[in-house]
Amino acid sequence: MQVTTIGLDLAKNIFQAHGVTADGKVAFNRALRRGQVLAFFAKLKPCLVGMEACGTSHYWGRELTKLGHEVRLMPPIYVKPYVKRGKTDAADAAAICEAVTRPTMRFVPIKTPEQQALLSQHRARQLMIGQRTQLSNMIRGLIGEFGYIVPKGLNHIRTFAETMKTSDAPRLPAAAREVIVSLCEQLLALDRRIGVLEKQIFATSRKDERVKLLETIPGIGPVTASAIVATVGTPDQFKTGREFAAWVGLTPLNKSSGGKERLGRISKMGDRYLRQLLVAGMTARVRAARTRPDRVEPWLASLLERKPVRLATVAMANKAARIIWAVLTRGEPYKQPVAA
Repeated sequence: MQVTTIGLDLAKNIFQAHGVTADGKVAFNRALRRGQVLAFFAKLKPCLVGMEACGTSHYWGRELTKLGHEVRLMPPIYVKPYVKRGKTDAADAAAICEAVTRPTMRFVPIKTPEQQALLSQHRARQLMIGQRTQLSNMIRGLIGEFGYIVPKGLNHIRTFAETMKTSDAPRLPAAAREVIVSLCEQLLALDRRIGVLEKQIFATSRKDERVKLLETIPGIGPVTASAIVATVGTPDQFKTGREFAAWVGLTPLNKSSGGKERLGRISKMGDRYLRQLLVAGMTARVRAARTRPDRVEPWLASLLERKPVRLATVAMANKAARIIWAVLTRGEPYKQPVAA
């Protein structure tokens, strides 16, 4: 009995495999321990294997591809409608097996080890920035209880942390000073580690031509460009720039019925980290436009006149996402439009 399609439900230790034949009959639905997975698939003839795009899925996708199988990863949210009654590993594996054969299903490209290595740097940087923000807020709150206010901004809290090491530090009770000095040392150490990670990201991005192409787009720096290349790889999975913008979650929700079109806020359905980087880059462009209004493009000046700043930055991020897709698809640097 030739198995043609397998749905594999991933887990930490116990995996579930659901296999069917060409005529749709169930060949097996069995549990596999982590150490048994590769040996089990090595005995099977090459077939279609479906998995949800989740933790470790790209690793297993690469390993099963080496064994000759055709592996397709799917967003878990697209698999959920195929789950029958109940939530079990067997039902999930059967749903994956059914979903992977649907002609309209969307798939996630398997990432290379190099992409995941670069993404690990970005994930670590994102985590450390969040921890640095937490420490900054804690220090501001504690020092405020003694009548000292640290102005907003990373540079101000960094300067204050350095000051706590000197004789110019604020006069505080011994117990409070010991706690705040410890937090300041932790903040400075974390800040240095973030700087090292960013240098590593810059060094890696200089070797990739796609990153260099994306850096020609206004508002896109090396961190954003390398994150896009590591996450997306090639834009072949998107037919248009709007599809890429929708994947990032920058297009408005469409809730239409009865021939009436209603557009709401942006969907926020895609990669949150990429969306944050794009909006932050466009916010920097808006700040630069206010500082040097003589260098602002006419369309940007018109947008800022008509829309609130936050709405404008999101609209600019949407446009930047479409430009990113075009630059990656054509393999050409971005060219500023010529004024009429």
